[in-house]
Amino acid sequence: MSSFSKPAVFTGGFAAILAVSAQTQAEQPADVHSAVLDTIVVTATRSEEKIEDVPARISIIEPAAIEQSPIAQISDLLRSDASINMVQNGGLGQVASIFLRGTESDHTLVLRDGVRLNSATSGMAPLQFLDTTDIQQIEILKGPASVLYGSDAIGGVVQIISKQPVRNTVFVTAEAGEHSTYKSIIGADWTEQGYYAQVRGQRLESDATKVFDLKELSTASYDQKGWSAKAGAKQENYAYALDYSQNQGHNAYVSCANEDKDYNCISYGNTQQAFSNEMLNLRGEIQLSTDWELHARLSQFKDELDQLAGVDFTHNKTQEAELYSKYQLTAHQSILTGVTHRKISGDIISYGTAYTDDNRSTGYYLQHQYQKEGLNTQLGIRLEDDAHYGAQTIGQAAVRIQVLPLTSAYANIGTAFKSPTLDERYNSWSGNPNLKPEESISYEIGLDQKLNYGLSAGLALYHTTVSQLIVNGPQYTLENLNKAIYQGAESYLEWKNGPWFSKLSYNYVKAQNQDIKEDLQRRPRQSLSWTAGWSNSQYGLNASLNAKSDTADYQAKNPGYATVDMHAFWQINPHLKAFTNIQNIGDINYKTSSYGSGLYYLNGGRLASAGLTVQY
Repeated sequence: MSSFSKPAVFTGGFAAILAVSAQTQAEQPADVHSAVLDTIVVTATRSEEKIEDVPARISIIEPAAIEQSPIAQISDLLRSDASINMVQNGGLGQVASIFLRGTESDHTLVLRDGVRLNSATSGMAPLQFLDTTDIQQIEILKGPASVLYGSDAIGGVVQIISKQPVRNTVFVTAEAGEHSTYKSIIGADWTEQGYYAQVRGQRLESDATKVFDLKELSTASYDQKGWSAKAGAKQENYAYALDYSQNQGHNAYVSCANEDKDYNCISYGNTQQAFSNEMLNLRGEIQLSTDWELHARLSQFKDELDQLAGVDFTHNKTQEAELYSKYQLTAHQSILTGVTHRKISGDIISYGTAYTDDNRSTGYYLQHQYQKEGLNTQLGIRLEDDAHYGAQTIGQAAVRIQVLPLTSAYANIGTAFKSPTLDERYNSWSGNPNLKPEESISYEIGLDQKLNYGLSAGLALYHTTVSQLIVNGPQYTLENLNKAIYQGAESYLEWKNGPWFSKLSYNYVKAQNQDIKEDLQRRPRQSLSWTAGWSNSQYGLNASLNAKSDTADYQAKNPGYATVDMHAFWQINPHLKAFTNIQNIGDINYKTSSYGSGLYYLNGGRLASAGLTVQY
């Protein structure tokens, strides 16, 4: 099954059968696209808001896209946004980094229902080890968001919103694909009179694909298993929820097996490691009066890696307590006030060097919002009191105006910051305990236009300056660079007509080190994404194109590439759904990042799969 040529043909044929079936079906169900519902987001203001009212650029990965393939990782889903360059060193289970609008891989804050997933050591979220079973939608807020969320949100915020039960059901899903890849999910939901409970269990195994361009290296296998549960209530004047999830498994990756006297790698090998992550999230809210609501959250996220062939390990833990309230001053004005206390800790042995530290910070924030038909504004400020770095004061101002009945424009300006990670301060090869926080200021203007025949379009121009950027210095020790500038343009053209849909998005970004006037690594100047398809409540078929221009990298340049994915489903009856997916249908092998010495990490290649869901 490792070559999987017959199943690949099967899944392609299955997609064609679904398309033909959709055209020849005698009786079509009601068109789910005939009524356009408002898209609601919560990341920009911490409360429900129409996406068209947000005075910033925010995009959504919707439930239909997430449910296409249980095997797909979060990194696969995020590739559909042209403003993101996902760099993953291979396929399943390999390190995945987000470069949002050209900013650094640790400049994007990743949340799950408000819980911070960025680690104390690397500063990035373990996207490659997060399960996608229980996701409702993913919100991508672009631009600085440190006023509401504190450190790390220089480039933006990616927030994973989990599902909440809406009806009583039990289900089983199974998907099988190339490279002996399998995933199974079992789950149950219960809800009655505003109270609900949910449980999920999942397992994923794969022989995976080559991740490195050396023929003698074997593929990097991957397996994971986990479960999640939640219970809560949503009543007229109060709500609460308790969520728990854990995921664990093993994966292989390529590392340097031997170095010469000048620290050049002269041999490579596959290394095995065990991973685990665990999240606990307790949330509550109460409507104190018609104008005043109070929210509270206690959460903990643990992210651990243990090397199986040595003593090295990385154990991260983030604990947070948050209290915030929203008060409706007038019919059109509200005030959001809050305080967040955070403790992040890391316990690490890296290349035989041990270091342990924790950091505590408390953030106080205030945001005023004005909402009236045709005008939406935000004005906010935050004071972050950090145990290591003292006080940081940041602010943001934004406005969206309905210029014409079908035309709206927005503008915003904001500052943000990111504290150095434990790796940056203490690692044995380049750490510097004297590093200062990175600081940024960003400007953005944008326009959204609704057109005839179901068309809509948008354009945004943005400029971000980061001072004290942390980079490798001449002596291979990390230091604060004077300045880096990220400037670019983002546009989209969207069309919806009944069951037909299409969205084309394009992003141009120039990310440069201003000291030496060179492009920063792994930032393609140009990115394009296009998804088009047809879908109703019984059938669906769509294809996606993702393309990137070439990028500068360590001792090399990574060539540009383009890939095409295809997805199809058939709701055979209310209890049985069949689906098929082909990621990278052309099996394009492209270089994701440079290892140095002329060697590269490669992408995961094609992954064709098919599956069934049985639900009652």
